[in-house]
Amino acid sequence: MSEQTSRGPRRRGFGGPGGPRAVEKPNDFGKAFRQLMKYMSKYKIRLAFMMVCAIAGTVFNIVGPKILGHATTELFNGLVAKIEGTGSINFTKIGKILLSVLVLYVVSALFSFVQGLIMTGISNDAGYSLRKDISEKINRLPLGYFESRPYGDVLSRITNDVDTLQQGINQSITQLITSVTTIIGVLVMMLSINVWMTLASLLILPVSILLVTLVTRHSQHFFLDQQVWLGNVNGQVEEVYSGQNVIKAYNQEENVLHTFNSANEKLYESGWKSQFLSGMMMPVMQFVGNLGYVMIAVLGGFMVIKNAIEVGDIQSFLQYIKNFTQPIQQIAQVMNMLQSSTAASERVFEFLNEKEEVQTVENPVDPAPLKGNVVFDHVSFGYDPKQIIIHDFSCDVKNGQKIAIVGPTGAGKTTLVKLLMRFYDVNSGAIRIDGHDIRDFNRRDLRSMLGMVLQDTWLFNGTIMENIRYGRLDATDEEVIAAAKAAHAHKFIMQQPDGYDTMINEESSNISQGQKQLLTIARAILADDRILILDEATSSVDTRTEIRIQRAMDKLMKGRTSFVIAHRLSTIKDADLILAMRDGDIVEQGTHEELLKKGGFYADLYNSQFESLG
Repeated sequence: MSEQTSRGPRRRGFGGPGGPRAVEKPNDFGKAFRQLMKYMSKYKIRLAFMMVCAIAGTVFNIVGPKILGHATTELFNGLVAKIEGTGSINFTKIGKILLSVLVLYVVSALFSFVQGLIMTGISNDAGYSLRKDISEKINRLPLGYFESRPYGDVLSRITNDVDTLQQGINQSITQLITSVTTIIGVLVMMLSINVWMTLASLLILPVSILLVTLVTRHSQHFFLDQQVWLGNVNGQVEEVYSGQNVIKAYNQEENVLHTFNSANEKLYESGWKSQFLSGMMMPVMQFVGNLGYVMIAVLGGFMVIKNAIEVGDIQSFLQYIKNFTQPIQQIAQVMNMLQSSTAASERVFEFLNEKEEVQTVENPVDPAPLKGNVVFDHVSFGYDPKQIIIHDFSCDVKNGQKIAIVGPTGAGKTTLVKLLMRFYDVNSGAIRIDGHDIRDFNRRDLRSMLGMVLQDTWLFNGTIMENIRYGRLDATDEEVIAAAKAAHAHKFIMQQPDGYDTMINEESSNISQGQKQLLTIARAILADDRILILDEATSSVDTRTEIRIQRAMDKLMKGRTSFVIAHRLSTIKDADLILAMRDGDIVEQGTHEELLKKGGFYADLYNSQFESLG
């Protein structure tokens, strides 16, 4: 896009002020969690089966200590009887008890294995599905969304946030189920051993709950800040990597480093605080748990002396105390994990809930019989409705005409073709093709009629053949080669190491800017659309090549409606109609000769390009 002033809001520059993306609404844990659960409902059958396995595995594991306590009691009673000479240790009975415990633990392990297998599948499917939904969402979002946000922010949602969410789903859901089941099951088993010891051990519960509440309350916004600043840092890294030549040319290394360090410090600070609060929970909870051990050991010893309980019951109870405090610690960790996952899910679903372009309409116009007559009928437009940049623009273009659009930077030339492509909708007025408002077309059908070559070339990581074929995916190799020859690209392509199979790297840095432009022109030639839009299509090639391309483009444009945005006015002398634009309005229109004779705005613009040749 060649007109800075007529674009929408732009992303932060290399040395621009660091700062996170503005969060429009405060973090709403409940809303984000409900959205996540609604999204996960598609896996409800597998989740239900996973819950059954998790609960069953936990229950079998919980029963073990009480049965093991019987073995301890049997061993203790046998030793006492042997010392007193009244009996001996019944190893057969102890062996049967231990064998039954072993069976319980094996069954528990099998249930846990199945549960882990199912949950891993669910989390991976959820991550896959989210990335797929985000990828499809990108294609439905308006161009203005991407022009107003850093690339790294969107990238962070697809990578970091989805990864965080996927890991959180995998670890937190099962951990929460098993922890809650363990607490309930252990409480039942403790009550079955001794009510008073159970009540005494429950004294640590309010302390544990208080600590968990305090930590989650204070850590919630730190986890959200961490995700936001991570996206900001990613955006800066992407910008710095792609803009190294600009940064070095303007000696902005120190400024860029300062901006990055500022954002990195914010990420460090939010990450440190969130992880510190998360990390301090475990030692505090262990201290609380140890207090419970001491209390139960003293109370249990007193009850054994009073013959209120068996020795094995104390051993079982101490195991249950450990099993009781451990899930509380795990829930504390899970809550922190849920905070991080929820913060990530909030950003993911915020993206998925962004307003989309309307892709289809009822009773859409069929583009097949249309010829390419275009009418701009009193069009007004502004990226911000309060700042209109195109005022009451009207123009009637006949099929097959070549329309040149000229004017200074910011006049609205590129904006005009964006409106024709329906990248944006007009604020008022209408654009019609053969009498049909373009808003009555399905967007895909509309754009299938329009071929576009931009000043900013775009090629993807793939072969030269694949990049040209992007204009028409069903084209044969022969048709691709013919299009390349028409665009005068065949010669340089054959000079590449692998010819048409040469790979273009991710940044397209292994071919020149002019060669990239030739490939995009070949792509447009291959597409063979009824309406062509050329935005300074020959700006990056030398004069000799430009002449050859101009001849090929003239042949291509013959019989097709063409809109040519040009800064080199010498290239549009043969245009059927020249629209001279200034400040969003057409100030003059006519042929090249007619406008020169007028001696007005166009003549001044044209002559200014040759003043230095005198």
